Amino acid sequence: EQPIFSTRAHVFQIDPNTKKNWVPTSKHAVTVSYFYDSTRNVYRIISLDGAKAIINSTITPNMTFTKTSQKFGQWADSRANTVYGLGFSSEHHLSKFAEKFQEFKEAARLAKEKSQEKMELTSTPSQESAGGDIQSPLTPESINGTDDERVMPEVTQNSEPRAEPTQNALPFTHSSGKFNYSVEKRLLFLEEHSEKKLKALLESTANVKQWKQQLAAYQEEAERLHKRVTELECVSSQANAVHTHKTELNQTIQELESTLKKKEEEIEGLKQEIDNARELQAQRDSLTQKLQEVEIRNKDLEGQLSDLEQRLEKSQNEQEAFRNNLKTLLEILDGKIFELSELRDNLAKLIECS
Repeated sequence: EQPIFSTRAHVFQIDPNTKKNWVPTSKHAVTVSYFYDSTRNVYRIISLDGAKAIINSTITPNMTFTKTSQKFGQWADSRANTVYGLGFSSEHHLSKFAEKFQEFKEAARLAKEKSQEKMELTSTPSQESAGGDIQSPLTPESINGTDDERVMPEVTQNSEPRAEPTQNALPFTHSSGKFNYSVEKRLLFLEEHSEKKLKALLESTANVKQWKQQLAAYQEEAERLHKRVTELECVSSQANAVHTHKTELNQTIQELESTLKKKEEEIEGLKQEIDNARELQAQRDSLTQKLQEVEIRNKDLEGQLSDLEQRLEKSQNEQEAFRNNLKTLLEILDGKIFELSELRDNLAKLIECS
């Protein structure tokens, strides 16, 4: 056998139990080839997945390759008692495979007819006349002919008319028996062909119903997925709002930290002023006796010192109030962070449940 045409496709077989669902026999696209056996004069479709033959189908004249979609085709093999399906990557590859199937199917039909004619010609004995003249035999081909024409038996030119009917009775009876046998054989072939056609039609009808059910299921799944996408979009919008709120809170925290830093700098400045005031107080104590003549100036300094003490006290009060406010704000912030954590957990649970 030699490969005469090859292509690549995904191979399927009908489920032997349900006779409805397709079962993939190859995990990926494999090579599918037409082979011609010159010794037996037959055409076969063969496909191998590694060392395993997943298709071994002999093409017969009663087979039919059916395109069920733009990229999928099938045919029934009565000898293997299964239905093969091929999924192609493009409509062009499917059309090319179907053309080759029809071509080799016609070649198989012609080969079968030639084989039958050869067998019938070799099985029909030659009949000789009593006078030694040869009469042409009445074979099924000469009586029935082909599908395109009918060929009547011809008598050779050298034959002479017979006067005795008993001499022609035996050959005619023998040819009539061959004719009846050929008719019965053709009727059996037609009945078998009709049964196979009916079986293939019933399988195709069942496949159409199955495909309709699968299409309805796919439509329901698509609607469910569309609703799911809509729900996820709503959840995503809520998550975006939470993210925006969190960003605002982070900005507020940064602003509060900046304000706190400024207040701490002011406190450091006030501490330095207090230290300066203490130094001035020490100098005043040590120079009280020496600076009696500058009492007025000392009074001014005392006034400044009193002012600084008031400012210090005021600053301390403000610092204490600020600390209280900051502590309250931190408590509020902790509550908000806890609420955000609970909201995040609820969203995660909602996503897991959906």
